[in-house]
Amino acid sequence: MLEQNIEQNKVYDAAIVGAGPAGVSCAVWLARLGLAPVLLDAAAEVGGLCRRNPFPEDWNASLPGVSGAQVADNLARSLELAGVPLRLSCRVHSIRRETGPRAGQEAGREAGQQTGQQPGEPAGEQVWQGGAAFKVACGADSTLLSCRHVVLASGVRARGLARAELAPAGRILTGPGEHIVAQDFRGLRVAVLGGGDNAFENALYVAERGAASVRVHARSVRAQQQFVRRLAPSQLAVGPYTVDPASLSVDGRVYDMLLVFYGWEPCVDFTEGLDLRRTPAGFVASDAATAQTSCDGVYAIGEVTQRQHPCVVTALADGVTAAKAIQARIEHAGRPWVEWGSSSVGPEASWTPHTSFT
Repeated sequence: MLEQNIEQNKVYDAAIVGAGPAGVSCAVWLARLGLAPVLLDAAAEVGGLCRRNPFPEDWNASLPGVSGAQVADNLARSLELAGVPLRLSCRVHSIRRETGPRAGQEAGREAGQQTGQQPGEPAGEQVWQGGAAFKVACGADSTLLSCRHVVLASGVRARGLARAELAPAGRILTGPGEHIVAQDFRGLRVAVLGGGDNAFENALYVAERGAASVRVHARSVRAQQQFVRRLAPSQLAVGPYTVDPASLSVDGRVYDMLLVFYGWEPCVDFTEGLDLRRTPAGFVASDAATAQTSCDGVYAIGEVTQRQHPCVVTALADGVTAAKAIQARIEHAGRPWVEWGSSSVGPEASWTPHTSFT
């Protein structure tokens, strides 16, 4: 896919960080709603984790048999058809909030210039007149992009094993994906660390591909019983365990490879200046109805929030939720849609409607 032109001097309605299913869905919806999004991603291709998933997306009822890479290609095609400005290989370094009345006035003035509005002319309903405005520093040259809203769709990365760098190169694999498929496990003794679906599914995968032995070490078992039942009792150790990466040993037993499935952590290193509230698990807390975070004008969607069961379908839905919430703010003179109403975080957080649109 060809990258669409980015206008550095333009004030975008929303800068979306992350070109996975959630980010692409939000960008496409915003564009088709007549708004001006810009999409940024540190990767060289569109698709997020889908791009690295070699297996069929059979959980997506609308696309049976389609691979993760094909889903990623479809996402890229959708961006192209919607004409969404896109910048790949563009890491976001920081997001700075422009505060005070002048920021809102400047955003409104620039919006008027972009829509052909004359100075002093009343704004049409599509023109944003105030509220939060942001500067996003991105890319190798730290280009500054201006936007009225920010959407965090930056996804997650697999949690690693402490001191994994002490292990021989290539002997510890972290998280699911194409690197597991590329590995030859024939004749190897493999320890799988973790108690969730990914750990058990990959243990079964490794066993089917000729490993000499496979043993799952889990402090607790959270995986689906359909996976757990397929392992022999001797292949599962439940309870605390000690790992020595340097010797590739778990509780003193030596292996040829360690596969680590310790779950996920959000990719939000660039958001330090936004003071975002987090869930107990460390993900970005957001309102269920609008995807807005505790920082006014900032939305979070997809796996960075763990708002819903993480998958392509729920990520796409999250993107629509944020796009419609942003449209509502812009078309109603920037009046806040919700405000954070509790010190709690996560699904139990209380959100209070701030303004009724009538």
